[in-house]
Amino acid sequence: MSDSGPEPRPSPRPAPEPGSNGMSPGTGFGSAPGSGGGADRGHAPGTVSSGPGSGIDPGYRPATDGGPGVSGVPGPLQGMARNAWQAVLLIGVCAVIFGLMALVWPSATLAVLGILFGIYLLVSGVMQLVAAFGTHTETSLRVLAFISGALSILLGVFCFRGALESVLLLAIWIGIAWLFRGISLLAAAASDPAMPARGWQLFAGAVGVIASIVVLSSPLNSIWVLTLFGGIWLIVTGVVEIITALRLRSHAKQIPQGV
Repeated sequence: MSDSGPEPRPSPRPAPEPGSNGMSPGTGFGSAPGSGGGADRGHAPGTVSSGPGSGIDPGYRPATDGGPGVSGVPGPLQGMARNAWQAVLLIGVCAVIFGLMALVWPSATLAVLGILFGIYLLVSGVMQLVAAFGTHTETSLRVLAFISGALSILLGVFCFRGALESVLLLAIWIGIAWLFRGISLLAAAASDPAMPARGWQLFAGAVGVIASIVVLSSPLNSIWVLTLFGGIWLIVTGVVEIITALRLRSHAKQIPQGV
């Protein structure tokens, strides 16, 4: 075996400069210059990693409007405000539509009201008969419930005989209701001097009695006038409700996001 002499030792590697970590400037973990490495790999400057192992919920989005919670998700107060103005707007639109129908087609409106009144009488009569036979009350109360239910059913059937009969019965029913209401208000206000707004109660009772007398003395003409006034009242009420809904909407937009 030939003597080749001692083997040459490898030359030592130069020590890395402080702060370079053995990598080229601007790189990390062997990545190309400018690609970014470490925790910033694959993310633009100023962003937060939300991948696996980052400890951040991937569905999180920082709020951009200064309010608490997650951006774009309405809070309970916002949801209530939005539902409130939408419901008020729907009520206002329906009131305006029904008011216009009452003014444009008063005859059809009265016919529909007469049919609905007949249905109401039939349903209420059946319920009173059920209460008369199904409740454990005194015999006198059960007899009264039976008589009232039977009369309601007979009047409901009478309403379906024709539009004129149903409208006439509806007018008489309204007149009697106003008469009892006016008398009860007058009696309550006259018997209690300490009643709040006693003067207004007396005035309302007197107006109710006078209106009932007018309706009962001329039911058909009175019901036509009531239909016209009812249509105008529905239109005015609907416009007020629509304006209120728009104001509620503007206030709802001022609620912070997520509240």
